[in-house]
Amino acid sequence: MNTTHKKKKIGIVTGGGDCPGLNAVIRAIVKAAALQGWESIGIHGGYDGLLTPMKTRPLSIKDMDGLLVRGGTILGTASSGPFSAKTGQGKTRQIDSSILAQAKTNFDRLGLSALVAIGGDGTLTVALQMHEHGWPVVGVPKTIDNDLDATLMTFGFDTAVSCAVDALDRLHSTAQSHDRVMVLEVMGRYAGWIATQAGLAGGADVILIPEFPFNYDAVCRKINARETEGKLFTLVIVAEGASPADQDLIADFANHTDREIRLGGIGEQVAEEIQSRTGKESRCVVLGHLQRGGTPTQFDRQLCTRFGVYAVQMIARNQFGMMAALTGTGIAPVLLADAVDRIRTVPREGELVMTARALGISFGDG
Repeated sequence: MNTTHKKKKIGIVTGGGDCPGLNAVIRAIVKAAALQGWESIGIHGGYDGLLTPMKTRPLSIKDMDGLLVRGGTILGTASSGPFSAKTGQGKTRQIDSSILAQAKTNFDRLGLSALVAIGGDGTLTVALQMHEHGWPVVGVPKTIDNDLDATLMTFGFDTAVSCAVDALDRLHSTAQSHDRVMVLEVMGRYAGWIATQAGLAGGADVILIPEFPFNYDAVCRKINARETEGKLFTLVIVAEGASPADQDLIADFANHTDREIRLGGIGEQVAEEIQSRTGKESRCVVLGHLQRGGTPTQFDRQLCTRFGVYAVQMIARNQFGMMAALTGTGIAPVLLADAVDRIRTVPREGELVMTARALGISFGDG
């Protein structure tokens, strides 16, 4: 055991939506911390677990058995409530100072030396506010949307793409058998990375993403062109945040004062419009939370492990207010302030989009 570092007790919290690999990160943190002679305390139910009455548990190496391949999070999570830093359409909200003060009192009562916050833009925005109030906090980037600008990739994304590709593979055979248009709706609130990469890997003919407002005439032209070529079926993949150029997002705009708006429904609308305009039988499949569950891919497992170990190393170096990020040369620290409120979107002239267009894939933008 390495005894060169002062003994610490660190807290671990998972926030936002669940995501493949959360448990793998927890496992890496606990194991790396234990080898430093440190204790790990899990915070249950997101940041809310630091409020009175506290919901915490000690985490040992023995508790980590089997977590590398287990989906979800053993600590639970929350995407709404008093620690919601993102509301409506991505608006940033300052957490009530009395809530932060109560949580900090309990943080000190637990004897914690640092807090590892594992989450996406909302969770890390809270972590930044905590840091600005003097908390010793580090972050680990998590979101299946892969839309955090300060890291080349977030964990959970590769697993979500694999899920979407598997769905396209399955839909391909049924679409071809029935000469149908099959529409697959995937997640992607502000960025279309899942739809674009899955569409490219899964043989989609049309990819609709938030970055490129689309029009139905362009989508139907692609379908009709395939008919002319004797290809009587079409695969369409659409991100939940995509929308026609003349229409707002399809979302539940009510009751979003303590959370971001809930998206959903664009896939069904796309299928209905295609059928109405072309006469082709069209069906919609919504992957929804299937993308968030299950066993993480091997890539996500090793990325989670690297992120978790690096979080412990940042604490050892007192690099608070930082987030572990994947760069071109490995894992490195970046400022939390540079990691939030900066959405990484699919570039219109990027190589990924240009590759898709070179294959004749339509983005519905003319």
